Amino acid sequence: MSYLIRSVRADEWPAAKELRLLALQDPVAHLAFLETYEQGLARPDSFWRERTAGAAEGAEQAQQIVAEGPDGEWVGTLTVLVEEAGTEDWAGFPVERRQGHVVGVFVRPECRGIGLTEVLFDAGLEWAWSRGLERVRLIVHEDNGRARTFYRRAGFVPSGIVVPLAEDSGGRELEYVLERTRQV
Repeated sequence: MSYLIRSVRADEWPAAKELRLLALQDPVAHLAFLETYEQGLARPDSFWRERTAGAAEGAEQAQQIVAEGPDGEWVGTLTVLVEEAGTEDWAGFPVERRQGHVVGVFVRPECRGIGLTEVLFDAGLEWAWSRGLERVRLIVHEDNGRARTFYRRAGFVPSGIVVPLAEDSGGRELEYVLERTRQV
């Protein structure tokens, strides 16, 4: 089976919404995403239109990449956000240099283990490097072992930055980074 790896188009917001809501129902969604299925479901269509347009083909500050099956069904996704130096990230930490931030990684369970996540990451990193970013990071929950194992295989390493979660959860999120290797 062959898959098309590509950036989303702004008018594809219904498919982006559908895949995100599916991701929010994954058994590890509580570790992987900062929102619940109920929160995602309650969002108006205007939210999904804006979110998709902001990360669509041609956007400069974000890019959502999908794996599309032969039947046109979206089976995986990730998004790369550009974080600008001198700003604060979602957790309130200062961003010291212009970098990429990978978020929203998801592959349908029936399509896992066939290399789609690797290909999605390759496309996301290619997009980041083409924007002149020299570093890409992601944040992963300390209890999300499956994701942490994959990120290490993909070349990401722990930076030592720990993001504490809400006091009642007791959990922590860990920053992993990948520095761009210089081409001679």
